[in-house]
Amino acid sequence: MHSVPSVSLSDTSFARQCLTALLFAGGLAAGVAGCAGPAPIAPQPSGQPPVAAISSSGPVVPRAEAATDAVDAAHQAALETWLASLRTDARASGISEATLSAALGDVRFLPRVVELDKVQPEFTRTPWDYLDRTVTAQRIQLGQEKLRQVQAEAGQVLQRHDVPAEVVVAIWGMESNYGSNYGDTPTIDALATLGFEGRRANWARRELLAALRILDLGDIPRAQMIGSWAGAMGQTQFLPSSFLTYAVDGDGDGRRDIWGSLPDVVASTANYLARAGWQAQQPWGVEVRLPVAWDYARADPSVTLPAAQWAAEGITTLNGAPLPSLTDTSILLPAGARGPAFLVGANFRAILRYNNSTNYALAVGLLAQQLAGGPGVQASWPRELAALSRNDMAELQRALGERGFESGAADGVFGPATRGAVRAYQRSEGLVPDGFPDLELLRRLRPSGGSPQ
Repeated sequence: MHSVPSVSLSDTSFARQCLTALLFAGGLAAGVAGCAGPAPIAPQPSGQPPVAAISSSGPVVPRAEAATDAVDAAHQAALETWLASLRTDARASGISEATLSAALGDVRFLPRVVELDKVQPEFTRTPWDYLDRTVTAQRIQLGQEKLRQVQAEAGQVLQRHDVPAEVVVAIWGMESNYGSNYGDTPTIDALATLGFEGRRANWARRELLAALRILDLGDIPRAQMIGSWAGAMGQTQFLPSSFLTYAVDGDGDGRRDIWGSLPDVVASTANYLARAGWQAQQPWGVEVRLPVAWDYARADPSVTLPAAQWAAEGITTLNGAPLPSLTDTSILLPAGARGPAFLVGANFRAILRYNNSTNYALAVGLLAQQLAGGPGVQASWPRELAALSRNDMAELQRALGERGFESGAADGVFGPATRGAVRAYQRSEGLVPDGFPDLELLRRLRPSGGSPQ
């Protein structure tokens, strides 16, 4: 065992300059051969097969392939220089030399990880399309079997956190299809690649240091620390920093194994939700019916009221039963005024802490509801509405800004600022101010009355 000396900034810069030169040369040789776009990313990364180790030896290859090999070899060499600097930080944080040698001695640069990290989805997925893909009859049926298994094998674990079994199982199903698909990319290699050349380098470096800490604590061997290309690990898809904060030893063997131990998976998921603010004996939400003259601008996460106050305004459950006795609730309109409406509270927000996507949280709630024998969505979705592309959304944001409705950066990402701008524009035009963007609204904003600018 030997220590690796740290490198100076100038050493790292020199390595990157050499890499840039090789990339340029490789690009000239490869021509358009490498211009094909990467495969689209699934909502929950399922992981990619590990990229084979790069070797400089072997048979003679065509010029374009040889240039690609040269670029990959340059990446690997520059990565080794970057890792030397990382070792210094890891030692300073208390990671043992034995762990560093075992974890970083054979790190591989994964080009596919960089490609996937650069992919931006072309279209914003509609809520109904997302639910159609995630809350399927097959997932519900399998989930009910897994629910019985969890209740039999990890029921006592759940009682410690007071989180319903069906909610934990629903998250398990969403994250890894009940442990059957959580990716097989080595976490250390993925995070090292992202830290070295990803668009979120600082974040990935911090997560890599957290992953090294997990190895140092002995929770899992390096070879078994696998997950998605983005660094999410195991059946719960925890990032390393989340693992250190929320993972729990549910079976009492002294290790937190979210890869192979069902009690650990269940305990860790329940602990995450409990610490995220899960309220015992309360539902995640309920589908509701809104009165005819209701102000749709109030359907916003920033508008929270006791359920009793919403009831006083005429909001009811679909079957006429009283609204659940919840505080700090809001009205959720995933598809605007033309789609279903939900009353959601603290437990919906706890699910959002696990994955900050309204579609995801709604899918978890509805899947859990059906695992327990309840209904799915009752109201109809406006399936005739087409999804906006990223370019469409950016165009809409620019058009709103040009009319004085500030929507933030025209980045093609729909967020609170854009929702507020859409609402303000809708109100100014005498439209229902539900804040939901669609192609009809975009056409209305276009000066030409329908054609793209």
